[in-house]
Amino acid sequence: ESRAAKASDKEINIQWYIPSLAKPSNDTETKVLLLYAYNTKPVKISDIKIFSSMSVFSGYLWIPLARIISLRDKLSNLKQQVEMLMPSSKSLSLASESTCEESETLKRIPSKTSQMTVAKIHLDEKTEEMAKRCLSEVKALLSVVPALSLPLTEIPFDVTLQSIASLEDMFNPANGCVITEESLFNWIISLFH
Repeated sequence: ESRAAKASDKEINIQWYIPSLAKPSNDTETKVLLLYAYNTKPVKISDIKIFSSMSVFSGYLWIPLARIISLRDKLSNLKQQVEMLMPSSKSLSLASESTCEESETLKRIPSKTSQMTVAKIHLDEKTEEMAKRCLSEVKALLSVVPALSLPLTEIPFDVTLQSIASLEDMFNPANGCVITEESLFNWIISLFH
């Protein structure tokens, strides 16, 4: 029981692995490894030797580091735009500093700030176009067959400050991230299939 691992109803765990700088001579760009695991039902593991579940999945993707850095910058700019559209500027300083792990804490402690970060935001035309471009790039990076990944014509999940902050954290190769927000979770796992 003391070694048990638990996961909530739906959860994606993201980790990055950056291999050593030595790379094969035929490789033209530096790539990093995105490791992911997710569950679609609650999970409790008390003995890893006998664990077997039909609701736990994992995988990996090799992604060019330069594209990740570029996308993270775009997501950071998008997050700033979303913050400016929020009705109250008081929540901005705390919300903009939150990480995936801090967001979990915010969800457990109800407050006006945490409610603001998970409230759906109505985007203006400029921000909506910016979001579609960023999310199309996310889709292209995570899709199993990137060549078939068409640009998005609509945003596939509810845009909240929390969802954009989670995406920004997801594409930070220096950290891992846990995503539990349902509409964002559903969209990301649809890309892994």
